[in-house]
Order: sequence, then C-alpha cells, then structure tokens
Amino acid sequence: MSTQITQQETAFSYIVAIVFILTMVAISIMLNDREIILPEIAAMAIAIWVYREAGWVRRPAIIFVAPSATAAIGFAVNQLHLAYLGKVSLTLVLMMLFLRLIQSNFAPSIATGLLPLVTNATEWTFMASVCIFSFILMLGVLVFRFNKGLEKRVNIEYKYMLVFLVLNFAWMGLCIIAGYPQLSVIPPILVVVYESLQKPMYSRKMAIKQCLVLTVSATVGTMLYFTIPWGIVVALLDMLLMLILLHIVGIRVPAVYAFPLLPFVFPKEIAVMLPISALLASVFLFGSVWMYKSYEARQR
Repeated sequence: MSTQITQQETAFSYIVAIVFILTMVAISIMLNDREIILPEIAAMAIAIWVYREAGWVRRPAIIFVAPSATAAIGFAVNQLHLAYLGKVSLTLVLMMLFLRLIQSNFAPSIATGLLPLVTNATEWTFMASVCIFSFILMLGVLVFRFNKGLEKRVNIEYKYMLVFLVLNFAWMGLCIIAGYPQLSVIPPILVVVYESLQKPMYSRKMAIKQCLVLTVSATVGTMLYFTIPWGIVVALLDMLLMLILLHIVGIRVPAVYAFPLLPFVFPKEIAVMLPISALLASVFLFGSVWMYKSYEARQR
C-alpha cells in the first residue's frame, strides 16, 4: 500500500521528482561522465516522492544505506579478475546476504549493485553519485515525514531471495546458451521480479502488464536516445511518456522510469538490443514468477 495524497500534491510531487531526475542527467552531461546517471534513482524518486510506497519509505535510513552498500559491493566485485557472469553471480549472492543482514527487502538496491557491472563503472564518481542522490531521496522522506504512521518492521519472507537467485541463474544460463551473456542482467526488470516475488498474490494479468510496460519503456527510451541528439530533451520526453504509459495501463511500476535512462549508461552495442532483450527477459522472468506463485498458492 502507498500513502494517499491529493491530486495537487501528486502533481507537485511529479514535478519535483522529474526535475530531480533531469538535474542528475544535466550534471552528467555537463561533466561528460555517464557514470553519474543512475537509472534506478529515477524509479526511486517516483516511488518515494510520488507514490510514497510504504515498503520503500517505512525505514528512511535504508533508502541511503542499502543502495550505497550494494553499489559498493558491485563496484568492488567489478574490480576482480572474474568473467562477467561470475561477477554478476557473486554480486547477486552478496547483495542477498546483505539485505538479509539488515533485514530489508529494498529492491532498488539490487539495481544499484548490478549497475557498475553492466556499465563497467570504474570511476569513483559512480559511488559519489549513488551516495549523494540516495541521501537526497532519504532527506525528502525525513523532511516531509512520508513514513509517518508506518510500522518500521514488517514480516519478510526470506525464502524468496533464494527463488530470486534461482530464476536469475536460469535466465543467465539461457543467455549463455544463446550467446548473449551481456543481456542476462537488466537491472530494472530484476527489481520488479524481486518485488513481484514478495507479493502475496500475483496474477497472470499483472505479469502481462509488467511485460508490456517494461518492454514499451525500453523501446521508447532506446528510440528517443538514438534519434534525438539532446540528452536533457530525451530524458524529459522519457519521463513524460512513461507517466502517460502507466496512466493508460493503470498500474504503478516505478522501474518503468528507470528503463529509458539505460541507453545513457549502457554500451551502445548493448543499448540497441534493449527492446528485444527486455521483451525476452520479461516473458521468461515474469512468466516464471507467475508459475511459481501459482504453484505456491495451490500448496496452501
């Protein structure tokens, strides 16, 4: 559940969140440093400041601590002399252990942990960007008390961390067989997969809608990036079009706002394949989540 706010508050929150996202992109362009752009920060800004998602705001400190820590994990692992999927596997396991340690299910931290691997981040500006922007998001929650009245602790089903790892390893195996290991990790999709596993109910209709909006967002973001030369204009159009897309489909998927920013940070040869890889990954992963949750429901 999310906190109920008025339409006027919602409109203002959207403006603040989008300006925040555009500021991140503008700083990246001015400094000519793509590692400053953090796609998941866009999703966090919308979910935290606009949707006021209870699961994301109930423990404000986690908004800063979890993404910063997992980013450090991914950044450190990326320095190791391991094969790409070896780094991904190690990072996934370490992130699940860390989230278990701090007793949190803060899904965006999965994306910040994987991003330095898929973009091969090597500059400390990446870590600085994660820490600064996540701290600002946390500060917004504290100042405006978005977490007022929410329980700090909720019951967490940690078994889903293992299921999440199994699904990821299965998808990675398929990508290796197909000869495209670089497409096995798409952070926004993995965030939604992890959150979907945590839901008590998960329908086929929801799986289809998630596949639809994530594939469309990847397609729109990629097309705009490669056709319009002005990055800040592309980012603004991305955010506005994603707002319209989610309104039409009638669901809230914060990761949709992260997807269009991936071409800004992905290698170009990978970015051009985002639409098809998003479709294939979504069908496999969300289809698997639906089958697992259906099986789980029958066992009750």
